[in-house]
Amino acid sequence: MDARTLTPRYSVSPQISVEDIPAIKAAGFTTVICNRPDAEVPPSHQAETIRAAAETAGLKFQVLPLTHQTMTPENVEKQGTFIEASDGPVLAYCASGTRCSVVWALGQVSNPDVSVDDIMTTTQQAGYDLSGLRPTLQSLKG
Repeated sequence: MDARTLTPRYSVSPQISVEDIPAIKAAGFTTVICNRPDAEVPPSHQAETIRAAAETAGLKFQVLPLTHQTMTPENVEKQGTFIEASDGPVLAYCASGTRCSVVWALGQVSNPDVSVDDIMTTTQQAGYDLSGLRPTLQSLKG
C-alpha cells in the first residue's frame, strides 16, 4: 500500500491487494473506495475480491469505477458522499491514485474556502501532477 494523504480524511493509493488490507486497517482507515474498473485488473484484484477482504477486516467498502468518460458531476458527488458518510479516514484507490485525486479535486471546486491553487498544491505534494486539469477547475470555480 502506498497511501498518499490529500486531507486528514482522504488518502489515495495505487492498486491495492487483499494482502494490503491488514496494513490499511492498521493505518486507521475505516472506508476503502475502489475507483478502478474491474476490466483493468485480473480477478485477484477486482472489487468484489478486495471487498470481501476489507469487510472481513471490518472496513466499509464502496465501488465507484471511474474512467475519463465517467468522471461526471454525479460521480464526483457520489465520491464526496462516500467520504462524508465514512466514520473515519478514507482510502481511495485506482491504478496509480490519479483518478482518485482527480475526482477529489473536482469535488473541491464547490468549496468557497479552497482555491484552485490550493487544490493543485495539495495534489502536487501527494505526487500527482494535475496541471492539465487546472483549466477545467478554473472554469468550474467560476
